[in-house]
Amino acid sequence: MINGNLLRRAFISAAHSITNKKKSVDELNVFPVPDGDTGSNMSMTINNSVAELENLDDDVTCAVVAQTAASCLL
Repeated sequence: MINGNLLRRAFISAAHSITNKKKSVDELNVFPVPDGDTGSNMSMTINNSVAELENLDDDVTCAVVAQTAASCLL
């Protein structure tokens, strides 16, 4: 069963993976505009979200999801 703590750790792990692979993703970015910054943008977005998660005192799954969604959109 996924709880808030496990979900938080999954988001943090995903952030590390995206950060480690951002150059590869940047190189894949050719459509619609080959601007080569998709990996960088994804990395920046998820890492901002993780920073917010580290400040979240709540381990309730819906709170983790809500915080992640809100910080990714801002």
